[in-house]
Amino acid sequence: MKIRKGEKEDMHGVLALIKELAVFEKEPDAVLITEEDLVRDGFGTNPLFHVFVAEVANEIVGIALYYYRYSTWKGKTIHLEDLVVKDSMRGTGLGYALYSEIIKQGKKDLVRRIEWNVLDWNTPAIDFYEKSGAKILDEWRVAQMDENAINFFVDNKLKN
Repeated sequence: MKIRKGEKEDMHGVLALIKELAVFEKEPDAVLITEEDLVRDGFGTNPLFHVFVAEVANEIVGIALYYYRYSTWKGKTIHLEDLVVKDSMRGTGLGYALYSEIIKQGKKDLVRRIEWNVLDWNTPAIDFYEKSGAKILDEWRVAQMDENAINFFVDNKLKN
């Protein structure tokens, strides 16, 4: 197993794992991005994300995709968007290795917080995170506006 920074050429494998995650999270049709989107957004002049990949026998079998945020209370933080391990590789320590890379990156970057979301029914992940020292915040709710809601708001709520 080799953990390394992702490269443009890895985006096909990264996208495959993103799609596998969508199936696991019971939203198989939710992934709209393409390999080209990942290359453009992750490897342009101002990358929107960074990714560590786990490779076994020249195959991408795990990813930890993250980006930087700014907290008005803490300063620079890391948001771990996705930590994905191929189904056949779960239980091998690969997830822990990727997770460790994110935490080491946070320490290197002097961030004061690393954060991510976890589904309330994903108890193996919750247990994993809690055992590592992470806190699961029950009192916070995730708020999102999807593309339809954005369009509705702009088209209907912002009319002068």
